[in-house]
Amino acid sequence: MDYTFQFDAVFANWPLLFDGVLLTIRLSIITMASGLLIGILGAYVLRFGPRWGIAIVRGYVEVFRNTPLLVQLFFVYFGLPSIGLPLSPNTAAVWALGINLGAYTIEIIRSGLLGVPAGLVDAGRSLGLTDLKIYLLILLRPALVISFPALSSQFIVLLLGTSVVSTISAEELTAVASSIQSRTFRSFEIYLAVLAIYLALSLTAKAILYAISRRFIYAHLKMIKG
Repeated sequence: MDYTFQFDAVFANWPLLFDGVLLTIRLSIITMASGLLIGILGAYVLRFGPRWGIAIVRGYVEVFRNTPLLVQLFFVYFGLPSIGLPLSPNTAAVWALGINLGAYTIEIIRSGLLGVPAGLVDAGRSLGLTDLKIYLLILLRPALVISFPALSSQFIVLLLGTSVVSTISAEELTAVASSIQSRTFRSFEIYLAVLAIYLALSLTAKAILYAISRRFIYAHLKMIKG
């Protein structure tokens, strides 16, 4: 193999890569928050909503879980401007990723709700609580505890999946790496560095989510015992 490794291109462009990492993290955090909110609201509708609301949520879940994320991204970025809704690359990325994640989190939280004893709902109603209060005060916490491992895995998938937004020129890590590679022609070195960065991000996110889950589960068990 006649190849001379030159990592100068990586070190020289480290500030650009760092900016890409920051945008990747920012996109991930915003999308995780929005996707979780969609999941919590959608799961409530599936559990307590009217039939027409259930039909809408189920349709949304089926559409976005059974179509490619890349096509959804193109629809948001290229399709919506055709009807007068232009979006910047970063905004389109948040919309597409958040809507996609929301469809998955709805199903994950719904599955978590199935693991909560049904008698808790009857107990809440006997106390005169509304369906919303029963959901928020009684069902949601144990459902999240049950579904947190699946949610964590989905969040990691999202973090790694942010690379797809490079296709619409959102300046996250993959897009920055592609731009650097096109100028330096050091594909091996650039993408090896990017692989290492994504691995570091993924392992760090796993550690953070694990710590959150331990604290979350401990607080839940303490509340039950108390």
